[in-house]
Amino acid sequence: MSAKRTGLATVPGILTAGIHSGIKPAPELDLALILSTHNTTAAGVFTTNKCAAASVDITRRHIRRGKIRAIITNSGNANACTGQRGLADTIDMASFTAKALDLKPNQVCVGSTGIIGKPLPVQRIRKAIPELVRRLKPLGGRNAARAILTTDSRIKEVSATANILGKRVTIGGIAKGAGMIHPNMATMLGYLATDAEIERTALQHALKFAVAESFNAVTIDGETSTNDMVLCLANGLAKNSRICLGTSAMRSFQHLLTEACLSLAKQICYDGEGTTKVIQVVVKQARTRRDAKKMAMVVGTSNLVKTAMFGQDPNWGRIMAAIGRSSVPIKPERISLAFDAVTVVKNGVGLGISSERAAKKIMRKREFTISIGLGIGHEHDRIWTTDLTPAYVALNAHYPT
Repeated sequence: MSAKRTGLATVPGILTAGIHSGIKPAPELDLALILSTHNTTAAGVFTTNKCAAASVDITRRHIRRGKIRAIITNSGNANACTGQRGLADTIDMASFTAKALDLKPNQVCVGSTGIIGKPLPVQRIRKAIPELVRRLKPLGGRNAARAILTTDSRIKEVSATANILGKRVTIGGIAKGAGMIHPNMATMLGYLATDAEIERTALQHALKFAVAESFNAVTIDGETSTNDMVLCLANGLAKNSRICLGTSAMRSFQHLLTEACLSLAKQICYDGEGTTKVIQVVVKQARTRRDAKKMAMVVGTSNLVKTAMFGQDPNWGRIMAAIGRSSVPIKPERISLAFDAVTVVKNGVGLGISSERAAKKIMRKREFTISIGLGIGHEHDRIWTTDLTPAYVALNAHYPT
C-alpha cells in the first residue's frame, strides 16, 4: 500500500527530508531539506523585526539573485543575535548544502529556528548534510515538517489544487509555529511549493497578499520574533501558460495560495502554546479596512480579553474597553457586539443576563467568533487569536536559555 501524499509531497518535482543532526537531543529531528528537481521562480516575505537573524538576511539576498533550488532549515537554534559568527555560519550552511547538491550557494535558502543568542553548532550540520541529501525523496515531507518544529506539538501541512488555464496546478506547504506569534510576522516558518509557471513579480505579489490575509492575521501572544519567513518556490512543472499580473489566472492562483497560507496559519493558532480556544475577531461597518484590522488586533491582543476567553467569561466590558482604546474612530452608541450569533451589546448597551448566559455557552466551544459592528461605515477585516492560559505562562517561564 503506497503512502498517502500530503503537504509538499503533492507537488511534482519536490523532494524533502528531515533527520537528527545533533542540535536537539536524540532522536528528535532538527535538520530539514527541501529540493526542487528543476529551477524555480521564488518569492519570500520576512519578519520586520529589526534584530533579524542572519538566515533572514542571507535568504532575502539569495531570492533576489536567482533561481532557488533548495531550502535547508535547522531547529533548536535560531542563530540570531550571534554577530559575525552567526552570519558566517549561515553562509556556510548554504555553501555546504550547495556543494552536496551540486548547486551554487545562492541557489540555497537557509532557515533557522529555536533559542536566540546561542552559537550554531554548524559543524554538526556540515557532517549531517550528506546523510540528509541521501534521504531526499518525494514522500519525505512529514519528516521535513517535523524537523522544523520547536515548541510545536504537531506538524503543519497543507495541499491544494485548482484548474488554471486548463492545467491542474498544485500548491503544497509546511509550517512551524506555536508561540511568539504576531504580525509582522511571528516565530514561524512557512515553506510552500507549487508546480505553477508564474512570473516572479506575480508570485511575489501573490505571496505578499496571501501572507497579509493569513500569517499576518493571526496573533497568539503579541510577540514578533527574529527568524521568520514564508517562502514559495514555483517550478513550472504544471506546464500551464505563464501566470501574469492582472489576469484571471492570477486571480485564481492568488485565491489558491491564500487558502493554503490561511490553512497553515490557522493550524499555528490551534497549536498555540497552552491555548484551548481559537477566536476569530471580526470588525464590521468601519470607515476603512485599516481601521477594522487595527481594532481587531487591539481586541485580539488584549490580555484581559484573552484571559476572559480562557475563563469562558462573556465579560464584554473588556472588549468594549479595548475598542475604546484602539484609536479608531467610533460612535459608542452605534456599537454592537456578538459571540457567534448571540448578540450581547446593541447600540452600545448590554442586553442583559440572558444574552450573557447564551454567550457563555458559545464560549465553551473550541472555536468561535467575536463580531464587532461599528455602525459608521462599510469596511471590515478580521484576525484570529487565542485565549491566554496558565499553561502558556508555565511553558514560557521555563523555556530554556
